[in-house]
Amino acid sequence: MVVWLAADPPFFGGPGQGTRQLVELFVAFGLTALIGLEREIQGKSAGLRTQTIVGTAAALILLVSKYGFTDVLQDGLVVVDPSRVAAQIVSGIGFLGAGIIIFRRGSVHGLTTAAAVWESAAIGMAAGSGLLLLAVTVTAMHFIIVVGFMPLAKWLASRLSGSVTMHVTYEEGRGVMSRLLQACDRRQWQLTDLAVDAPGEHAGSGVSGVLLTLAGRAVLTAPTVIAGIDGVTAIRQLDDDPD
Repeated sequence: MVVWLAADPPFFGGPGQGTRQLVELFVAFGLTALIGLEREIQGKSAGLRTQTIVGTAAALILLVSKYGFTDVLQDGLVVVDPSRVAAQIVSGIGFLGAGIIIFRRGSVHGLTTAAAVWESAAIGMAAGSGLLLLAVTVTAMHFIIVVGFMPLAKWLASRLSGSVTMHVTYEEGRGVMSRLLQACDRRQWQLTDLAVDAPGEHAGSGVSGVLLTLAGRAVLTAPTVIAGIDGVTAIRQLDDDPD
């Protein structure tokens, strides 16, 4: 019995349970926690906990795929494809991301958050594969995208033709929509989409609401212009990145 136990592989420190694998797990944990912290600060639905769990779990699954079957491998008899289990991460995260995306008030919400979850899984897989430089590089690219791209897009939109979507609440019976359309016509903004709120949504309040999309040069100033129209009670601009 003593000889059999001695020959048995150790529970800790065996193949795939060394310092290298622990470092890879902690790198996945740290990098995806940074992404999750950014999402948390932005108030997104998949924040610190979700992103970190996804990234760390992806790294663990990949390590299991690489080292978890060494005790059953036999030359010429049992051969395991180490990429088989890891490949299921991609399809699994696809289902998770689909649950984050929702359609509300004529616009899609959650696309960027779903993409960030996918990104966290990819970073975790890279860390679990030992590709630490790639994992760090993609994490840095994430912050370049979320911090740098939005100001650049707004700067270009202010100088080029663009579009803006907003929900406008206004008092009924005061000709607000007529004045709104006149203001848009003076500035050569085109009304590309218009959706009236569902009947009963503002029942008894004396107000109505519309979801509209305007396009044209310097259209980013439209919320300010429309807010100055007498009878407009509220404006909610839909974020260019509402997720």
